[in-house]
Amino acid sequence: MKAPGRHDLTADAGRETLQRVDQWLWFARIAKSRTLAQALIERGKVRINRVKIDKTSTTVRAGDVLTLSLGPRVISIEILGIGVRRGPATEAQALYRSLTPLPSAPMSEQSQETAPSPSLKQAVRLEGSGRPTKHERRALEKFRGRN
Repeated sequence: MKAPGRHDLTADAGRETLQRVDQWLWFARIAKSRTLAQALIERGKVRINRVKIDKTSTTVRAGDVLTLSLGPRVISIEILGIGVRRGPATEAQALYRSLTPLPSAPMSEQSQETAPSPSLKQAVRLEGSGRPTKHERRALEKFRGRN
């Protein structure tokens, strides 16, 4: 006999075929919390099988396709399984398969050498707009003779 309040994960794993979409997004580690998953759904950023949903209690099952609008990206994923818990990332990645195409063709070797690396991007500011940068301020002080 099981102790009261204990939950047998193995017995429920075979029976469980439906799950709330907000809970699934949290289990799959697509949202950091269920509250954020619910907000994503309520803002209309989630579609199940091309149908926009607005209820967090909508259920999903294996085989459904989710389309998510996350900032500037739109990703599509196929649900492979229903989660039992919010486990490690490797367990979460086993719950879905990405259907989003990979980025466009890779850059040629020559353009890769000349292109700045993403971590070294510099802010762009029009000349004379706003406060001077550190470099511009030092040039002004040098010009004015205030070292």
